[in-house]
Amino acid sequence: MPKTTVPCPRCRTPITAEITRLFDLSSDPQAKEKLLSGSANLINCPVCHYQGVYPSPIVYHDADKELLLTYFPPEANLPVPEQEKIIGPLIKKVVDTLPPEKRKGYLFRPQTMLTQQLLFETILKADGITPEMMKAQQEKLTLISQLAAAAPEKLPELIAQNDSKIDEQVFMLVSRLAEASAAGGDQEGVQILVNLQRGMLEHSSYGRSLAEQARESQAAVKSLQELSQKGLTRESLLDLIIESANSDARLTTLVTMARGGLDYTFFEQLSAKIDASSGEEQAKLSALREKLLQLTAAVD
Repeated sequence: MPKTTVPCPRCRTPITAEITRLFDLSSDPQAKEKLLSGSANLINCPVCHYQGVYPSPIVYHDADKELLLTYFPPEANLPVPEQEKIIGPLIKKVVDTLPPEKRKGYLFRPQTMLTQQLLFETILKADGITPEMMKAQQEKLTLISQLAAAAPEKLPELIAQNDSKIDEQVFMLVSRLAEASAAGGDQEGVQILVNLQRGMLEHSSYGRSLAEQARESQAAVKSLQELSQKGLTRESLLDLIIESANSDARLTTLVTMARGGLDYTFFEQLSAKIDASSGEEQAKLSALREKLLQLTAAVD
């Protein structure tokens, strides 16, 4: 992507950066993710050390949803005719890129977004994300900000107080934010988020559950490696899987790593064990077979 020179929003020092104004899913399927994640148009001023997203005019286009949105940052403080001189060529590029049969009426009625928040909300709404879902997401981001700003000695207590709010989505958001910080060269931010993730793994109920799953997965990998060194067979793999039946994490790891070994013959051997058993043991093996069928289908 060609670079351009823009003034730092804080000290006005000229900065060379990659600035994207057109986010067109027709030419870049990742455009929406780049825009919504905040990983696009990141700048880093070497003079005043400002780091953040540069306030640039934006044209967003999603042909599948017939969505053409424009946004002009108010801090640019340009009159409408000047804004149109910037936005107009971007819209023309969108239209020219599309084949004639896809040039529909919405292209000539772009929707003007007065705020960046409204721009994001309109994009998300088109994806079926409700205001309630957006509010819940914002609450999680607020929680992450509070946790990230906490002093290290206060973090365990703060995590415990918010234990019920820390779930899979919170961990995913922390990972996404760390990726965005890394992309922007904000190593201090990355380290803060990494430390937060470690703290949540150690002090939250969901985090401890994740850590336990990781230990179970590592144990499954180790046991499979040891079997492979001895000479892995369907019989030994079946025995290992039966031993691991009480751990979903171990089973998932074993099926993922040894999917090729769970073939028709493998299931024939498992069925033979089921037929040869009785009572509680037969019920356990039958349940294991159903679980394995589901896991193999998921892997496939």
